[in-house]
Amino acid sequence: MEKLQNDLLLRAAQGQTVERIPVWVMRQAGRILPEYRAVRAKAGSFIGLATHPEMAAEVTIQPVTRFGVDAAIIFSDILVVPEAMGLPYVMEEQKGPVFPEVIRSKADLAKIRDANPEQDLKYVLDAIKIVKKELAGKVPLIGFAGAPFTIFCYMVEGKGSKTFSQAKKMLYAEPELAHALLQKITDSTISYLKAQVAAGANLVQIFDSWAGILSPAQYSVFSTPYLKQICDAVTEVPVTLFAKGAFFAREEMAALNCATIGLDWNMDIAESRRLVGPNKTLQGNLDPCALYGDFKTVEAETKRMIDQFGTQRYIANLGHGVYPDINPDKVQCFVDTIQNYQA
Repeated sequence: MEKLQNDLLLRAAQGQTVERIPVWVMRQAGRILPEYRAVRAKAGSFIGLATHPEMAAEVTIQPVTRFGVDAAIIFSDILVVPEAMGLPYVMEEQKGPVFPEVIRSKADLAKIRDANPEQDLKYVLDAIKIVKKELAGKVPLIGFAGAPFTIFCYMVEGKGSKTFSQAKKMLYAEPELAHALLQKITDSTISYLKAQVAAGANLVQIFDSWAGILSPAQYSVFSTPYLKQICDAVTEVPVTLFAKGAFFAREEMAALNCATIGLDWNMDIAESRRLVGPNKTLQGNLDPCALYGDFKTVEAETKRMIDQFGTQRYIANLGHGVYPDINPDKVQCFVDTIQNYQA
């Protein structure tokens, strides 16, 4: 087992007693930091940055240096998995990711393959190895992947959407095809996460960003079984599930072999603890927009959040990623308030 100077995050995830609450921030390695924007400009594009191991490693470490957070999270994107499966995407300014080709039929499905992480995603694994060397055990490194249903949404829809109606159409009209695609994504995701762990990730997080567009019944059929496969397969490190909008699935997720359940800011903390039970760690869940408030407001909202979660079996975070126009000093205030919190 790797010896870490700061292992608060891992101990909290595993339910061990911690002397203070660990904190990190979703999208901490990103556009809020001018030093990130400088590296991004040098890379020429988001994908150029994500696929350049040295640069990806540099921006992964920046928030650890800048904010003193208790973990780094590898700089990458959830859509590297469909690309590794043979479905490339482009990142269009102001629009986001776009897939020139999509999966809408059995013939489309036959064109894609199971990802080989050591070949197709070597740039991510190389970045992880560089980060581990540079961090030298300072804090843990989080690896991640998109949940199968969220990846499915992009592969079928071809771009971001408010409704993902094309993706949901397949669930009703061609459920067998949907399940076949979801299984292929799951198999590739398990291989990818295991490769990240082998490269040095100390913990992994699954992002189910579009979980909230499903009904509870659909989530039980088209998301939970695939999350279960991942949680059962990735046993080497703690697993965190973050399913945005899936307030209805908290009990279902609590039954899975994950260590931590991430909450978005719409999920009531006391209710979540009751539904999840005492044997999982909770992560979250301040509204990112709270960081637009003045420093007193940020401090007060952060303390109010901690008072509800308590100091054990808890990892402090936002309820989603930090927005790109938020003042980095407000993020620092959030982090400092948590690290200096006295019960």
